[in-house]
Amino acid sequence: MTDDQLMTIREMCDAYQVTPRTLRFYEQKELLFPKREGQKRLFTKRDRARLTLILRGKRFGFSLEDIRQLLDLYHLGDRQKTQLARTYEIAKERLADMKRQRDELDIAIADLEEQMRWGQDMLTSTHDDNATD
Repeated sequence: MTDDQLMTIREMCDAYQVTPRTLRFYEQKELLFPKREGQKRLFTKRDRARLTLILRGKRFGFSLEDIRQLLDLYHLGDRQKTQLARTYEIAKERLADMKRQRDELDIAIADLEEQMRWGQDMLTSTHDDNATD
C-alpha cells in the first residue's frame, strides 16, 4: 500500500484491530475525518496517523478530549512544539496517576494475600480440631 492510498473501513479494522463501530465513534467525535463516497468511508494517510495516535493515547489512559486537543495542536505551524509540550504534560500527569494506582493495587494485593493466609490457617486449624474429635 502506498502512503496516499485510501483504505476502506474493513481494511482499517483489519490493519488496526478495531471494530467498524469504533471507527464510526471516532468519526462522530470528530477525531477521524474519512472521505465519503455515498455510504462508503475511505480513510486517508492522515486518518491512519490519527488513529495510531488515538489508540496509543487510549492505551495510556488519555481521555478522548485530551486526545482531540492534542491532535488539534498538530496544525499550529510551530513544528509540533506546542503539541509535544502538551503531550508531555498530559503524559507526566497520567504516569503519576498510573503509579499511584499501582501503589494502591500493590497494597490491596498484599492485604488480600494476608487475608487468604489467615483464612487458610483458620481452615487448617478447624480441620485439625475436627480430626481430634
